[in-house]
Amino acid sequence: MGNRIGELLVREKLISLQQLRTAQEESRKANTSLGYQLARLGFISDSEITDFLSQQYRVQSINLDEYDIEDEVRKLISQEVCERHKVIPVSRTGNSIIVAMADPSNLHAIDDIKFLTGYNVEPVVASEAQILRALEKSASAAPEVSYDQIMEGFDEGDIDFAGEDDDVNLGDLEKASEDAPVIRLCNAILLNAIKKRASDIHIEPYEKKLRVRYRIDGVLVEEMNPPLKLKAAIASRLKIMSSLDIAERRLPQDGRIKLKLGKGKEMDFRVSTLPTIWGEKIVMRLLDKSNLQLDMTKLGFDQKPLDDFKWAISQPYGMVLVTGPTGSGKTTTLYSALSELNQTDTNISTAEDPVEYNLMGINQCQMHDDIGLNFAAALRSFLRQDPDIIMVGEIRDFETAEIAVKAALTGHLVLSTLHTNDAPSTVSRLLNMGVEPFLVTASVNLVLAQRLARKICEACKQETKVEQDVLLQAGFEAREIPTLRVMKGAGCKDCNGTGYRGRVALYEVMPFTDRLKELVIQGCTAAELKQEMIRGGVMTLRMAGLTKVRAGVTTVDEVVRTTAADRV
Repeated sequence: MGNRIGELLVREKLISLQQLRTAQEESRKANTSLGYQLARLGFISDSEITDFLSQQYRVQSINLDEYDIEDEVRKLISQEVCERHKVIPVSRTGNSIIVAMADPSNLHAIDDIKFLTGYNVEPVVASEAQILRALEKSASAAPEVSYDQIMEGFDEGDIDFAGEDDDVNLGDLEKASEDAPVIRLCNAILLNAIKKRASDIHIEPYEKKLRVRYRIDGVLVEEMNPPLKLKAAIASRLKIMSSLDIAERRLPQDGRIKLKLGKGKEMDFRVSTLPTIWGEKIVMRLLDKSNLQLDMTKLGFDQKPLDDFKWAISQPYGMVLVTGPTGSGKTTTLYSALSELNQTDTNISTAEDPVEYNLMGINQCQMHDDIGLNFAAALRSFLRQDPDIIMVGEIRDFETAEIAVKAALTGHLVLSTLHTNDAPSTVSRLLNMGVEPFLVTASVNLVLAQRLARKICEACKQETKVEQDVLLQAGFEAREIPTLRVMKGAGCKDCNGTGYRGRVALYEVMPFTDRLKELVIQGCTAAELKQEMIRGGVMTLRMAGLTKVRAGVTTVDEVVRTTAADRV
């Protein structure tokens, strides 16, 4: 809805000028329509806007919530066009279609629909909220195609590529990958992964079996076993979708698939192929920007660790290191820090391998080792680009560590990751790389270690009994056990019977205090650093996990699975 409508609403004294300006500002920030923001802020109701537009443009107004739109009519205009113009077809008579519109003055939308459908368009006005609800309903009503339905009537004998070393005709490969069941199967694999909130898809060929597994909330679950003869066709189809070379089956390849979903949503899949003895294994990482949680308060931080972390990233210079195994959420934590630091007066550059999410206002650089663009080379370039804040995807070697330390000592804030088990052992890792102890103490502001634990499903959460010995071994004190309430998920359709839905981060946040710096200079071990860290009031990963158990967020089993016991 354009600003002209807003001005008319002011002129008719339905809203004030100040309310219009507030709604315009919110509309710009959130990239939503003016009418939506006016209703959301409570300045005017949806029905008042609809009635006003109906009178203004002399078109009928309708209540879409009371309409049952036929499938045949709904299919006249594609979901993408409906979402772009905020419209939905309501009925058809002869060569005309009645289209409900949030803004009946949008002639561009009317012309577009006329051109695409070949029908005359008769607009009626409905509220934007009703149109969005109707579109969501029609998108979710799309029938879900099961694996059995896809494979129905498909003759396995049509495709057979026995050995990966055989000379396979590229034309045959391409033809097989374009076969309808193969296309439908690949689409179903991708779409089911999105529906089930998977973070990764594994397609694995073995001697007598082809297996598809999804990683859901950090745990791999077997999803389906397509016919083994389809392995080459599926691999080729996914490689074509990722713009990879289908002829190259002996070397690993990396690509990307961009999938357009309804409601203007896009999903990226990062695709990696690996030649194994039985064929190509394909792993796809799902990158959903709309689910990227950049609000630090919602990541799982407790208050003191959050304050310590925010203090460290607000410093004008120094290093903040995030550590943990692959898939522990390090990138999300760093992106959260960057989004907090992302201001117009700050120059932020990142060196990533790969760039997972595109962030507006941040200069992201993709590494290419094959042409010499590695972390060290990117870091050197960043220092000639007048940086304020630098993020290095990972410190893997002495060269990268040395440049990162120098950058931190010359007035830059450096964020990076390392692969270590906990915060104290990160210091040992830097020393093992060859960084001098006095440089470590001078440059590092804070080290953060993290893990991801599965959250108990809210829909089936219930209290449970856990043996006292198990609780003691996990790290609970004997005096708190009698009053401790431990929760678990019973298993329901929301969580696929697992009892878990979603994940929460566990953090070990170690600010580099003067006492810790002294111990590093003295050459103390990681165990001694850990003792001092705990004495200083820092919660270890296990302690953070037990806190989440006390709060009923996760289970004892999850904490034991994801964190090591504190032996100090």
